[in-house]
Amino acid sequence: MDKTIVIIGVGALGSHLVLLGRNWPVRFTAIDFDRVEKKNTMSQFHSRMGVGRNKAQAMQQAMQGLFGLRLEAVPHKLTADNAARLLDGADLVVDCVDNAEARRVISQTVRAAGIPCLHGAVAADGSYARVMWDASFSPDEGAEGVATCEDGEHLPFVAFVAARMADAVQRFLKDDEQVSSHLHPGGILLV
Repeated sequence: MDKTIVIIGVGALGSHLVLLGRNWPVRFTAIDFDRVEKKNTMSQFHSRMGVGRNKAQAMQQAMQGLFGLRLEAVPHKLTADNAARLLDGADLVVDCVDNAEARRVISQTVRAAGIPCLHGAVAADGSYARVMWDASFSPDEGAEGVATCEDGEHLPFVAFVAARMADAVQRFLKDDEQVSSHLHPGGILLV
């Protein structure tokens, strides 16, 4: 394990990304301040056993218990005041948050530190998604913190987007290749 991947947000996209990347020879750090709610179990890789727990810590316990994967959990909100400290030492940052303000903080921090960053974003109605490397990414100015698929309706699409993210990370780990894509439920457009 010579690389550290920091995943910010282990909800719909981030939780599935950790699941799909569990065999990578990397150190994982998961940053998330939120708690697992019952409704999350319909669209995220969180179980009923994690309800009420911090998402990063619940993910840590699930991955350790199911796969023996050690994951560092950071149960805090990433802010402009702590971002440089929390992302220090990362070889790759993966943004799976759901609001423009946090995405701006992430982009500013990784650009200042020269850390590669992959952003994942899904429209709340499940109609569109982006998997974009930071050089090509700008945050949407849409609704802040809008939940993606509260009832699990869009779970197949969320899993599809998480799989594209996992593929992009895997290509980066193997060859430093940075592949971005726009996705909709009917297909993919590589950019």
